[in-house]
Amino acid sequence: MQAILALEDGRIFRGQGYGAKGECYGEVVFNTSLTGYQEIFTDPSYAGQIVVLTNPQVGNYGTNSIDNEANKPFIEGLVTREFSPISSNWRSQLVADEYLERFNVPVISEIDTRALVRHLRTHGVMRGVISSIETDPDVLVEKARSVKKMEGTDLASVVSTKTRYEWEHDGPDPLEQVESPIALAKPDMHVVAYDFGIKKNILRMLADQGCRVTVVPAQTSAEDVLGLNPDGIFLSNGPGDPEPVEYAQQNIRKLMGHKPIFGICLGHQLIGLALGGKTYKLKFGHHGGNHPVKQMDTGKVEITAHNHNFAVDPDSINANEVDLTHIDLNDNTLEGLRHKSLPLFSVQYHPEASPGPHDSHYLFRDFRKMMEEFKR
Repeated sequence: MQAILALEDGRIFRGQGYGAKGECYGEVVFNTSLTGYQEIFTDPSYAGQIVVLTNPQVGNYGTNSIDNEANKPFIEGLVTREFSPISSNWRSQLVADEYLERFNVPVISEIDTRALVRHLRTHGVMRGVISSIETDPDVLVEKARSVKKMEGTDLASVVSTKTRYEWEHDGPDPLEQVESPIALAKPDMHVVAYDFGIKKNILRMLADQGCRVTVVPAQTSAEDVLGLNPDGIFLSNGPGDPEPVEYAQQNIRKLMGHKPIFGICLGHQLIGLALGGKTYKLKFGHHGGNHPVKQMDTGKVEITAHNHNFAVDPDSINANEVDLTHIDLNDNTLEGLRHKSLPLFSVQYHPEASPGPHDSHYLFRDFRKMMEEFKR
Protein backbone atom coordinates (compact mmCIF):
# COMPACT_ATOMS: atom_id res chain seq x y z
CA MET A 1 0.00 0.00 0.00
CA GLN A 2 1.06 3.58 -0.63
CA ALA A 3 1.65 5.94 2.28
CA ILE A 4 2.34 9.65 2.84
CA LEU A 5 4.25 11.42 5.59
CA ALA A 6 3.14 15.05 5.94
CA LEU A 7 4.88 17.58 8.17
CA GLU A 8 3.30 20.69 9.64
CA ASP A 9 5.51 22.98 7.53
CA GLY A 10 4.08 21.47 4.32
CA ARG A 11 6.93 19.06 3.50
CA ILE A 12 5.62 15.82 1.97
CA PHE A 13 7.26 12.39 1.65
CA ARG A 14 5.65 9.58 -0.35
CA GLY A 15 6.56 5.94 0.21
CA GLN A 16 5.40 2.40 0.78
CA GLY A 17 3.12 1.59 3.68
CA TYR A 18 3.71 -1.29 6.09
CA GLY A 19 2.46 -2.25 9.51
CA ALA A 20 -1.09 -1.13 10.22
CA LYS A 21 -3.24 0.49 7.55
CA GLY A 22 -4.57 3.87 8.65
CA GLU A 23 -3.17 7.07 10.15
CA CYS A 24 -1.02 8.11 13.07
CA TYR A 25 -0.14 11.51 14.49
CA GLY A 26 2.72 12.82 16.58
CA GLU A 27 5.95 14.76 16.84
CA VAL A 28 8.46 13.50 14.27
CA VAL A 29 11.92 12.75 15.73
CA PHE A 30 14.92 10.80 14.47
CA ASN A 31 17.01 8.13 16.19
CA THR A 32 20.62 7.40 15.14
CA SER A 33 21.02 3.94 16.73
CA LEU A 34 22.39 1.21 14.47
CA THR A 35 20.58 -1.61 16.28
CA GLY A 36 17.88 -2.01 18.90
CA TYR A 37 14.84 -1.01 16.85
CA GLN A 38 12.52 -3.23 18.92
CA GLU A 39 13.68 -1.55 22.13
CA ILE A 40 12.91 1.78 20.44
CA PHE A 41 9.44 0.57 19.38
CA THR A 42 8.57 -0.42 22.96
CA ASP A 43 10.17 2.45 24.90
CA PRO A 44 7.30 4.35 26.61
CA SER A 45 9.36 7.55 26.32
CA TYR A 46 8.36 7.61 22.63
CA ALA A 47 4.65 8.01 23.37
CA GLY A 48 3.28 10.79 21.19
CA GLN A 49 6.09 10.54 18.66
CA ILE A 50 6.66 9.25 15.13
CA VAL A 51 10.21 7.88 14.96
CA VAL A 52 12.55 8.11 11.97
CA LEU A 53 15.36 5.54 12.08
CA THR A 54 18.54 6.67 10.35
CA ASN A 55 19.88 3.13 9.96
CA PRO A 56 18.88 2.38 6.35
CA GLN A 57 17.62 -1.17 6.97
CA VAL A 58 15.16 -1.96 9.72
CA GLY A 59 13.44 -5.22 10.61
CA ASN A 60 16.05 -7.64 9.31
CA TYR A 61 16.46 -9.51 12.60
CA GLY A 62 12.76 -9.63 13.47
CA THR A 63 11.24 -9.25 16.93
CA ASN A 64 10.98 -11.37 20.07
CA SER A 65 9.32 -11.11 23.46
CA ILE A 66 12.55 -10.84 25.47
CA ASP A 67 13.74 -7.62 23.79
CA ASN A 68 10.59 -5.66 24.66
CA GLU A 69 11.07 -2.68 26.98
CA ALA A 70 7.31 -2.69 27.63
CA ASN A 71 4.43 -4.99 26.83
CA LYS A 72 3.59 -3.16 23.60
CA PRO A 73 5.01 -0.54 21.22
CA PHE A 74 4.62 3.09 22.28
CA ILE A 75 5.79 4.81 19.11
CA GLU A 76 2.90 6.36 17.19
CA GLY A 77 4.45 5.50 13.82
CA LEU A 78 7.69 4.48 12.14
CA VAL A 79 9.68 5.95 9.22
CA THR A 80 12.44 3.92 7.53
CA ARG A 81 14.49 3.81 4.34
CA GLU A 82 14.08 0.05 3.91
CA PHE A 83 11.74 -2.15 5.95
CA SER A 84 12.61 -5.84 5.72
CA PRO A 85 9.65 -8.14 4.97
CA ILE A 86 11.59 -11.11 6.40
CA SER A 87 13.66 -11.77 9.51
CA SER A 88 16.93 -13.66 9.67
CA ASN A 89 17.71 -14.44 13.31
CA TRP A 90 17.34 -17.56 15.44
CA ARG A 91 15.75 -15.47 18.22
CA SER A 92 13.06 -13.97 15.99
CA GLN A 93 9.46 -14.85 16.82
CA LEU A 94 7.65 -12.43 14.52
CA VAL A 95 8.76 -10.27 11.60
CA ALA A 96 8.73 -6.55 12.38
CA ASP A 97 5.98 -5.81 9.85
CA GLU A 98 3.57 -8.28 11.47
CA TYR A 99 4.57 -7.15 14.94
CA LEU A 100 3.73 -3.49 14.29
CA GLU A 101 0.56 -4.40 12.40
CA ARG A 102 -0.58 -6.44 15.41
CA PHE A 103 -0.28 -3.36 17.61
CA ASN A 104 -1.79 -0.96 15.07
CA VAL A 105 1.38 1.02 14.33
CA PRO A 106 1.62 2.46 10.79
CA VAL A 107 4.97 2.41 8.95
CA ILE A 108 6.16 4.38 5.93
CA SER A 109 9.25 3.11 4.12
CA GLU A 110 11.17 3.60 0.88
CA ILE A 111 11.58 7.34 1.41
CA ASP A 112 14.76 9.43 1.57
CA THR A 113 15.31 9.37 5.32
CA ARG A 114 18.56 11.32 4.95
CA ALA A 115 16.67 14.23 3.41
CA LEU A 116 14.03 14.00 6.15
CA VAL A 117 16.62 14.00 8.95
CA ARG A 118 18.49 16.94 7.41
CA HIS A 119 15.17 18.79 7.27
CA LEU A 120 14.46 18.10 10.94
CA ARG A 121 17.99 19.05 11.98
CA THR A 122 17.70 22.35 10.11
CA HIS A 123 14.18 23.30 11.13
CA GLY A 124 13.69 21.31 14.34
CA VAL A 125 11.33 18.48 15.15
CA MET A 126 7.77 19.10 14.07
CA ARG A 127 4.36 17.54 14.13
CA GLY A 128 3.46 15.09 11.42
CA VAL A 129 1.02 12.49 10.09
CA ILE A 130 1.56 9.12 8.41
CA SER A 131 -1.41 7.99 6.34
CA SER A 132 -2.16 5.09 4.01
CA ILE A 133 -5.83 6.04 3.62
CA GLU A 134 -5.76 9.77 2.73
CA THR A 135 -4.25 10.74 -0.62
CA ASP A 136 -4.63 14.53 -0.42
CA PRO A 137 -1.39 15.96 1.02
CA ASP A 138 -2.99 19.31 1.83
CA VAL A 139 -5.51 17.56 4.08
CA LEU A 140 -2.70 15.73 5.85
CA VAL A 141 -0.68 18.90 6.39
CA GLU A 142 -3.68 20.48 8.09
CA LYS A 143 -4.04 17.38 10.26
CA ALA A 144 -0.37 17.66 11.21
CA ARG A 145 -0.87 21.27 12.26
CA SER A 146 -3.74 20.22 14.52
CA VAL A 147 -1.68 17.64 16.44
CA LYS A 148 -1.25 18.61 20.08
CA LYS A 149 2.20 20.04 20.79
CA MET A 150 4.59 18.21 23.11
CA GLU A 151 5.22 21.38 25.12
CA GLY A 152 2.88 21.53 28.11
CA THR A 153 1.76 17.90 27.75
CA ASP A 154 1.89 15.47 30.67
CA LEU A 155 2.26 12.02 29.11
CA ALA A 156 3.80 10.35 32.17
CA SER A 157 0.39 9.82 33.78
CA VAL A 158 -0.89 8.35 30.49
CA VAL A 159 1.77 5.63 30.10
CA SER A 160 2.27 4.87 33.81
CA THR A 161 1.03 1.70 35.45
CA LYS A 162 -2.36 2.13 37.09
CA THR A 163 -1.64 -0.21 39.98
CA ARG A 164 1.32 -0.95 42.23
CA TYR A 165 3.19 -4.20 41.60
CA GLU A 166 6.28 -6.16 42.61
CA TRP A 167 8.50 -6.64 39.59
CA GLU A 168 9.60 -10.16 38.73
CA HIS A 169 12.21 -10.99 36.12
CA ASP A 170 10.47 -11.87 32.84
CA GLY A 171 12.33 -15.08 32.07
CA PRO A 172 15.87 -16.07 31.18
CA ASP A 173 17.62 -14.64 28.14
CA PRO A 174 20.16 -16.99 26.57
CA LEU A 175 22.33 -13.96 25.77
CA GLU A 176 22.10 -12.35 29.20
CA GLN A 177 25.30 -11.91 31.18
CA VAL A 178 24.88 -11.06 34.86
CA GLU A 179 27.64 -8.59 35.64
CA SER A 180 27.27 -8.53 39.40
CA PRO A 181 27.42 -11.51 41.79
CA ILE A 182 24.98 -9.56 43.97
CA ALA A 183 22.27 -10.52 41.49
CA LEU A 184 22.78 -14.20 42.27
CA ALA A 185 22.05 -13.72 45.97
CA LYS A 186 18.74 -13.03 47.69
CA PRO A 187 17.73 -9.35 47.22
CA ASP A 188 18.70 -7.34 50.28
CA MET A 189 17.65 -3.87 49.14
CA HIS A 190 14.12 -2.63 48.54
CA VAL A 191 13.65 0.04 45.87
CA VAL A 192 10.39 1.81 45.10
CA ALA A 193 10.40 2.84 41.45
CA TYR A 194 8.11 5.59 40.18
CA ASP A 195 6.77 4.57 36.78
CA PHE A 196 6.67 7.60 34.50
CA GLY A 197 7.21 5.24 31.53
CA ILE A 198 9.73 2.82 32.98
CA LYS A 199 11.75 0.46 30.77
CA LYS A 200 12.13 -3.20 31.69
CA ASN A 201 15.90 -3.11 31.44
CA ILE A 202 16.02 -0.54 34.23
CA LEU A 203 14.20 -3.03 36.42
CA ARG A 204 16.61 -5.78 35.37
CA MET A 205 19.60 -3.58 36.21
CA LEU A 206 18.19 -2.77 39.66
CA ALA A 207 17.61 -6.49 40.24
CA ASP A 208 21.19 -7.20 39.18
CA GLN A 209 22.27 -4.97 42.08
CA GLY A 210 20.35 -7.11 44.58
CA CYS A 211 17.23 -4.96 44.68
CA ARG A 212 13.66 -6.03 45.18
CA VAL A 213 11.64 -3.52 43.17
CA THR A 214 8.14 -2.24 43.87
CA VAL A 215 6.80 -0.23 40.92
CA VAL A 216 4.24 2.47 41.73
CA PRO A 217 2.04 4.73 39.57
CA ALA A 218 3.32 8.17 38.63
CA GLN A 219 0.93 10.00 40.96
CA THR A 220 1.68 7.94 44.08
CA SER A 221 2.10 10.26 47.07
CA ALA A 222 5.38 10.64 48.92
CA GLU A 223 3.66 9.49 52.08
CA ASP A 224 2.57 6.22 50.45
CA VAL A 225 6.08 5.62 49.11
CA LEU A 226 7.69 6.19 52.51
CA GLY A 227 5.05 3.90 54.00
CA LEU A 228 6.56 1.07 51.93
CA ASN A 229 9.83 1.63 53.85
CA PRO A 230 12.18 1.40 50.86
CA ASP A 231 15.96 1.57 51.02
CA GLY A 232 15.92 3.80 47.95
CA ILE A 233 13.63 5.54 45.49
CA PHE A 234 14.03 5.45 41.72
CA LEU A 235 12.53 8.01 39.31
CA SER A 236 12.09 6.58 35.82
CA ASN A 237 12.29 7.78 32.26
CA GLY A 238 9.12 8.84 30.49
CA PRO A 239 7.58 10.89 27.68
CA GLY A 240 6.35 14.45 27.36
CA ASP A 241 7.16 17.76 28.97
CA PRO A 242 8.40 17.57 32.59
CA GLU A 243 7.07 20.99 33.62
CA PRO A 244 3.35 20.07 33.80
CA VAL A 245 4.18 16.95 35.89
CA GLU A 246 3.84 19.06 39.01
CA TYR A 247 2.55 16.23 41.20
CA ALA A 248 5.87 14.42 40.77
CA GLN A 249 7.91 17.53 41.53
CA GLN A 250 5.95 18.04 44.77
CA ASN A 251 6.47 14.43 45.82
CA ILE A 252 10.20 14.58 45.07
CA ARG A 253 10.58 17.65 47.30
CA LYS A 254 8.89 15.73 50.14
CA LEU A 255 11.11 12.67 49.60
CA MET A 256 14.47 14.43 49.33
CA GLY A 257 16.64 13.69 52.35
CA HIS A 258 14.42 10.90 53.65
CA LYS A 259 15.70 8.21 51.28
CA PRO A 260 18.39 7.93 48.59
CA ILE A 261 17.02 8.95 45.18
CA PHE A 262 18.25 8.08 41.68
CA GLY A 263 16.63 9.52 38.55
CA ILE A 264 17.03 8.77 34.85
CA CYS A 265 15.85 10.91 31.89
CA LEU A 266 12.44 12.35 32.83
CA GLY A 267 13.33 11.49 36.42
CA HIS A 268 16.43 13.68 36.05
CA GLN A 269 14.39 16.55 34.64
CA LEU A 270 11.84 16.29 37.46
CA ILE A 271 14.65 16.39 40.03
CA GLY A 272 16.01 19.51 38.35
CA LEU A 273 12.60 21.17 38.59
CA ALA A 274 12.11 20.01 42.19
CA LEU A 275 15.43 21.67 43.07
CA GLY A 276 14.18 24.97 41.69
CA GLY A 277 15.68 24.68 38.22
CA LYS A 278 14.13 25.12 34.80
CA THR A 279 13.82 22.93 31.71
CA TYR A 280 13.70 23.78 28.03
CA LYS A 281 12.91 21.99 24.77
CA LEU A 282 15.80 21.01 22.50
CA LYS A 283 15.66 21.83 18.79
CA PHE A 284 15.65 18.20 17.63
CA GLY A 285 16.42 16.30 20.82
CA HIS A 286 18.90 13.54 21.55
CA HIS A 287 17.86 10.12 20.28
CA GLY A 288 20.48 7.44 19.66
CA GLY A 289 23.11 5.12 21.04
CA ASN A 290 26.25 7.08 20.30
CA HIS A 291 26.36 10.28 22.37
CA PRO A 292 29.65 11.21 24.13
CA VAL A 293 29.16 12.37 27.71
CA LYS A 294 31.97 13.73 29.88
CA GLN A 295 32.26 13.04 33.61
CA MET A 296 33.14 16.42 35.04
CA ASP A 297 35.15 15.13 38.02
CA THR A 298 37.35 12.61 36.18
CA GLY A 299 37.32 13.86 32.60
CA LYS A 300 36.37 10.36 31.44
CA VAL A 301 34.11 10.20 28.38
CA GLU A 302 31.25 7.68 28.23
CA ILE A 303 29.52 6.59 25.03
CA THR A 304 25.87 6.70 26.01
CA ALA A 305 22.32 6.09 24.80
CA HIS A 306 19.92 9.06 24.74
CA ASN A 307 16.23 9.65 24.26
CA HIS A 308 15.05 13.08 25.34
CA ASN A 309 13.50 16.20 23.86
CA PHE A 310 13.80 18.36 26.99
CA ALA A 311 16.81 19.25 29.13
CA VAL A 312 17.58 20.93 32.45
CA ASP A 313 19.01 24.44 32.18
CA PRO A 314 22.36 24.25 34.02
CA ASP A 315 22.32 27.99 34.74
CA SER A 316 19.09 27.53 36.70
CA ILE A 317 20.60 25.07 39.19
CA ASN A 318 21.92 26.39 42.52
CA ALA A 319 25.67 25.68 42.38
CA ASN A 320 25.92 26.00 46.18
CA GLU A 321 23.68 22.95 46.62
CA VAL A 322 24.18 20.85 43.47
CA ASP A 323 27.16 19.61 41.46
CA LEU A 324 26.80 19.31 37.70
CA THR A 325 28.35 15.89 37.09
CA HIS A 326 27.96 15.12 33.36
CA ILE A 327 27.96 17.21 30.16
CA ASP A 328 27.12 16.16 26.59
CA LEU A 329 30.11 16.87 24.37
CA ASN A 330 27.99 17.42 21.27
CA ASP A 331 26.11 20.46 22.54
CA ASN A 332 27.00 20.94 26.25
CA THR A 333 23.59 19.78 27.41
CA LEU A 334 23.47 19.00 31.13
CA GLU A 335 23.52 15.19 31.48
CA GLY A 336 23.89 14.63 35.21
CA LEU A 337 23.71 16.21 38.65
CA ARG A 338 24.33 15.26 42.28
CA HIS A 339 23.21 17.01 45.46
CA LYS A 340 26.11 18.09 47.69
CA SER A 341 24.50 17.22 51.01
CA LEU A 342 21.52 14.93 50.27
CA PRO A 343 21.64 11.36 48.89
CA LEU A 344 20.33 12.28 45.45
CA PHE A 345 21.74 12.03 41.93
CA SER A 346 20.42 11.73 38.39
CA VAL A 347 21.44 11.46 34.75
CA GLN A 348 19.70 12.59 31.58
CA TYR A 349 20.94 9.69 29.47
CA HIS A 350 20.09 5.97 29.72
CA PRO A 351 22.69 3.89 31.61
CA GLU A 352 20.48 0.80 31.35
CA ALA A 353 20.67 0.85 27.55
CA SER A 354 23.56 -1.15 26.07
CA PRO A 355 23.75 -0.63 22.31
CA GLY A 356 27.32 -1.92 22.42
CA PRO A 357 29.08 0.04 25.19
CA HIS A 358 28.35 -0.68 28.85
CA ASP A 359 30.13 2.48 29.95
CA SER A 360 27.38 3.75 32.25
CA HIS A 361 26.40 0.65 34.22
CA TYR A 362 28.44 1.94 37.17
CA LEU A 363 25.58 4.29 38.04
CA PHE A 364 23.45 1.41 39.30
CA ARG A 365 26.37 0.30 41.49
CA ASP A 366 26.63 3.88 42.75
CA PHE A 367 22.95 3.81 43.67
CA ARG A 368 23.38 0.61 45.66
CA LYS A 369 26.43 2.05 47.44
CA MET A 370 24.43 5.17 48.30
CA MET A 371 21.67 3.02 49.82
CA GLU A 372 24.19 0.99 51.81
CA GLU A 373 25.82 4.12 53.22
CA PHE A 374 22.45 5.68 54.09
CA LYS A 375 21.47 2.61 56.13
CA ARG A 376 24.60 2.76 58.31
